[in-house]
Amino acid sequence: MKKTMQPLFDTHIHLDCLAAGTTLEEELTTAKKAGVNGWLVPGVRYGGWDRLLKLAQIEAAVRIAPGLHPLAATEWDESVSRRLAALLQRPESVAVGEIGLDAMLPVARDVQERVFRAQLQLAIDHRKPVVIHCRKAYAESLKILREVRRDLPGGIMHAFGGSPELAKEAIDLGFGIGFGGTLTYPQARRAPEVLRAISEEWIVLETDAPDMSPHPFRREPNRPFRLQLVAEKVAEIKGWSLVDTAQVTRRNAMRILGLSEAAAPATLKVKNE
Repeated sequence: MKKTMQPLFDTHIHLDCLAAGTTLEEELTTAKKAGVNGWLVPGVRYGGWDRLLKLAQIEAAVRIAPGLHPLAATEWDESVSRRLAALLQRPESVAVGEIGLDAMLPVARDVQERVFRAQLQLAIDHRKPVVIHCRKAYAESLKILREVRRDLPGGIMHAFGGSPELAKEAIDLGFGIGFGGTLTYPQARRAPEVLRAISEEWIVLETDAPDMSPHPFRREPNRPFRLQLVAEKVAEIKGWSLVDTAQVTRRNAMRILGLSEAAAPATLKVKNE
């Protein structure tokens, strides 16, 4: 892999659930050597939120997005809501995530939707973007997001698996489109099609480590440094240099998440070297 010489930002990584046999220090050191120097760690279950906070306190380049994944929607109650509201007041918490709808889970859709809406309201109340998890439920998810579009400060569609048309609908609502390991698969069709179709200002990178390993490591646990492989594939498909890919996707992530480097939408000025 070629180092970008510009820092990459991983908008979706579970640093609290590293692959067996690895340590946080080792993984972040290896990732930094590969040019990765920014991470957003989303929540999954209520019981993991304290670990997220500790990660952000250990590593200055880590920010967190506490929230309940739809697989954990049955955990939601008033005490969980209060705890999330308290966490969202902390500077380490820059978004609410990963939240959404998943038609592949054995959790009742009405429960998922109720918890999704409740977390969207907390995001609105605290002026935080959201990290959306969506599987086989794009129509329903976008419908709900359209209902709150005037109040919600956008966010990121994690591991986007919809069509270019759905991606453009999400972008119209202020959502960046997350590209990860699936983009690199030799048989991939949908993800490259979406990447070619959307504006550069809304492209962000993710690993979803330890899941969603890129090619040729698909059957292995994913690792943080492999974000570089996703960046290389984006550069190849878009006809960009690797340096431009790193710069643009990082600036997009910082802008969408409301972080300090977000000055203006990223615009490419230099094409492939």
